[in-house]
Amino acid sequence: MKIMHEQVDFPGRLAIKVKWREIPHFTYPWHFHNQYELVYVIESYGTRFIGDSIESFEAGDLVFIGSNLPHFWKSDEAFHQGNPDLTVRAIVIQFHSDFLINAVINYTEFYHIKKLLNRSSRGIRFLASTLKKVKPLLYKMPDVSGFERIILMLQILDILARSNSYKILGSEAYHPKVNEFTTDRLDKVINYLNYHYREKIVLEDVASLASLHPSAFCRFFKEKTGKSLSSFVNDMRISYACKLIIEGKLSVSQVCFESGFNNLSNFNRTFKQRTGFTPSQYQLEFYMGNKSLVDNNNW
Repeated sequence: MKIMHEQVDFPGRLAIKVKWREIPHFTYPWHFHNQYELVYVIESYGTRFIGDSIESFEAGDLVFIGSNLPHFWKSDEAFHQGNPDLTVRAIVIQFHSDFLINAVINYTEFYHIKKLLNRSSRGIRFLASTLKKVKPLLYKMPDVSGFERIILMLQILDILARSNSYKILGSEAYHPKVNEFTTDRLDKVINYLNYHYREKIVLEDVASLASLHPSAFCRFFKEKTGKSLSSFVNDMRISYACKLIIEGKLSVSQVCFESGFNNLSNFNRTFKQRTGFTPSQYQLEFYMGNKSLVDNNNW
């Protein structure tokens, strides 16, 4: 499936762009852009696609999307039937990836925002308690400009960065990064897995990278990542399989072996456990959602 690289226009060299959307249904297909994006859905329901995540959404959906992270929202079919009582209302806020970069990198006061931006590489959905705090500020954004808008944006980012009420959308493997508090020992292991997860992974070989006995390594790895080695590798393989399925160039059986599995039934079972869909369902869900947007808008 072809992905669009959206070139977001910021007239007058503005740092922040705010759009109030009131449209019959979401229209933009599978795409990415360099800017960070915060989307608050006031009215609508349907399916949201972020990275390798596919989830239902409804009114009150608040999602923060990192730079260059592919995404699109697909309104339910009811919104495509010309019913005047069904309308999409949303606030979309975009800002440049280098916005506040010096402050975020160099100053302690911005450390929590730095962590927020890092987390957004997989997409973040904020839950009701966070939305309650930030909602009044979101409604103000379309009505302010200039420095007042920047101050308001900082307040919003501060609330989001301090929140513990959120869910990471993409899988850990979608943008595999070493945790900022990790050790050099784990760094070597993660880097190795990033390059070799599609191959046969031998516990003894990986443990030797960390200079640990296999049993000690298993405890170490679970403590640092929250997952067993096999579960972590399977997440990486399923994430890659999702990308291959979205590209649409290979059959499901080809995707199975290309992503590192050597057994189709195990692949199907693991895929459904991780995504909630069978590979064929995942392919159909994505294809039909994106195709209708492309067809309706002649992209």
